[in-house]
Amino acid sequence: MAPPLPRSLQKIGRARINRAPSPVVALVAPWVLVALGSLSPLLPLIASAPVVPPFGFLLLIGWQQLRPGLFPVWAGLPLGLFDDLFSGQPFGSAVLLWSVAMIGLDLLEARFPWRGFWLNWLVSAGLITVYLMVALAFSNLGGGHAPLAVLLPQLVVSILTYPLAARLVGLFDRMRLIPLKAV
Repeated sequence: MAPPLPRSLQKIGRARINRAPSPVVALVAPWVLVALGSLSPLLPLIASAPVVPPFGFLLLIGWQQLRPGLFPVWAGLPLGLFDDLFSGQPFGSAVLLWSVAMIGLDLLEARFPWRGFWLNWLVSAGLITVYLMVALAFSNLGGGHAPLAVLLPQLVVSILTYPLAARLVGLFDRMRLIPLKAV
């Protein structure tokens, strides 16, 4: 006689009657996660140069690459506006840059619907590089005097952190689609 299956494997074959993902959680979770990522400048880190990656932007790219139709194209405006409140950048810079990134990712999805991990990472590295350089230019136009070399550590950390952000997005994507009891 065979030993009984573990409880986790017994659940797989069971029918899931009266279970469905919550539409509210499925809709709100990506927006909340990106907004929480935009709060990263509030972390208690002290550095003489920018080192913390723009987590909100990384999560936005991650969601857009994992689930291309989840955010509407105009989502860069409210999410960028929220990021502008906490980033310390000149007001409106994230609105513009996030909106342009959303439009670019939407065009990329239309042109290359089947992409792999390496192409996604390459695209995100390009977007992160352009985002940080243009944000530095906006900051310098607003009265800052930072050279481009100051951006290098943040750029490297941001590009290397993107796979972790994409993994986090995948985890939250699975969590937001957990079937709950339907009423």
